[in-house]
Amino acid sequence: MQDNTLSLLISGCKSWRLWTLLGWQDIRQRYARSTIGPFWITLSMGVMVGAIGLVYGTLFDQNMKGYLPLVGSGFVIWGLISGVLNDSCFAFINNSNYIRQSDACLWVYVFQVIWRQIIMLAHNFVIVIILQFVFGILKLGELIFFIPGLALLLLNLTWMAYLAATWSTRYRDIPQLISALVQILFYITPLMWWPKMMQKHQWLLTINPFANLVDLVRSPLLGTAAQPESWYVAIGLAVVGWTLALLTSARTYRQIAYWI
Repeated sequence: MQDNTLSLLISGCKSWRLWTLLGWQDIRQRYARSTIGPFWITLSMGVMVGAIGLVYGTLFDQNMKGYLPLVGSGFVIWGLISGVLNDSCFAFINNSNYIRQSDACLWVYVFQVIWRQIIMLAHNFVIVIILQFVFGILKLGELIFFIPGLALLLLNLTWMAYLAATWSTRYRDIPQLISALVQILFYITPLMWWPKMMQKHQWLLTINPFANLVDLVRSPLLGTAAQPESWYVAIGLAVVGWTLALLTSARTYRQIAYWI
């Protein structure tokens, strides 16, 4: 059964033409007949980063040269994380007709969500690039770690997406639960504040693995190195999470079509 589960995952990866096409189609349909199309994603994110950065930077008495890039890169990365977690809940539900009528691997619909969010990340990443050049924080020596950090983040988000899609199909209260959890994580993850500012309740960062996942990707963008424990936590999370996802797939794969 484990071999069959791995073969299904590999089959989903090989169907990249299908899930990339579906992901592009989602973006095109969302912004059909719009003048600037998907760049509304960039515009809305840019306005939010500017407004929140100025307000909270003033409240926290922060130097805008360091604070705006912190908020901008943090919000862009969190947009990827929250987008994957929320959208993946409906990966199987929204594609119920395809699942019933075709023999495409279920992983295709999970990869569709990941690809769609990567496209949105690419649009929002313009904000990060602008902030880096405006405030002069670009350091190529640290920036090279952005790629492996992003790859490890996506690796973790993929198994999370599969579990969310599976259990949201079985239990329809799961999407609301995940949505509420994402909102809570937004406030306890250092997106609008530096981790060192949390002096009395460091345990909130210790129990929050998303703080480490954000650190992996954001620190290189800010010209610093990610904490070593962030790599350890992310790698350990990937091993445990993928084991759980594959075991879940082995037990529930054939039942999903009946749950929809």
